[in-house]
Amino acid sequence: MLNALVTNLAAEGEPNNPLIPAWYDIIWSGLWFIVILFVVWKFALPRLTAMLDKRSAAIEGNIAKADEAQKQAEAALEEYTRQLAEARTEAGEIREAAREDGKKIVAEAKEAAASEAARITATAHTQIEAERQTALVSLRSEVGTLAIDLAGGVVGETLSDDARATAVVDRFLAELESSEKAAQ
Repeated sequence: MLNALVTNLAAEGEPNNPLIPAWYDIIWSGLWFIVILFVVWKFALPRLTAMLDKRSAAIEGNIAKADEAQKQAEAALEEYTRQLAEARTEAGEIREAAREDGKKIVAEAKEAAASEAARITATAHTQIEAERQTALVSLRSEVGTLAIDLAGGVVGETLSDDARATAVVDRFLAELESSEKAAQ
């Protein structure tokens, strides 16, 4: 086909190059190029520029928002870290206060136990002394009765005067106690 085109042109007698268009094609093409360039310059380019400016502003706004959010996140992290440190310090103080309270409670319990033990010991001593006195009175009574009976058996008569018999028994027991104390 290219061969047919070249032979056709050669037959017409024009020595035109098939790669170079005719002068009227260049003029019409140039005219339409200028019209299209004018339309693009007047209408499309301002819209495109406005759209790119809008996108650029949106991107810059988003970057600013991201920077602000990052600053807020860093501030929140610092605040969280500070609060965590305060909480740890407060927990340590509470733990120390609890230890001190525990020591106080243990000391109070020991003191209460010691006072209770002293009270129980004093009560026991009082009770023992009371029982000793009771036993002593009972023993005097029995020893006195036995001594009077024995003395009556030795003398051969009955000692019926209770006051006199009690005085003799008491004197005898007092002498016995004083000899025991002297031996110790």
